[in-house]
Amino acid sequence: MDKMIFDVLLVAMLIVSAVLVISILMQPSKQDGAADAFSGGSGELFERRKARGFEAVMQRFTAITIGIWLLLGFMLVVLSTK
Repeated sequence: MDKMIFDVLLVAMLIVSAVLVISILMQPSKQDGAADAFSGGSGELFERRKARGFEAVMQRFTAITIGIWLLLGFMLVVLSTK
């Protein structure tokens, strides 16, 4: 029984990992601020801008996916020690 649960969790971990990579790659880039920081620009590196629209949805989705990924990883570790 434990082997079946472990296999299901492992497959879920692989699927969540793929979704996580895709969600990270879909997030809009913020290269404008990084270029200003290295060239001595206006100092926008440490300013926090509130995410809106698609960017906010992607940030929340990525955070939730990371939480699920960590939970699955913890569950796999616990099952593998039995």
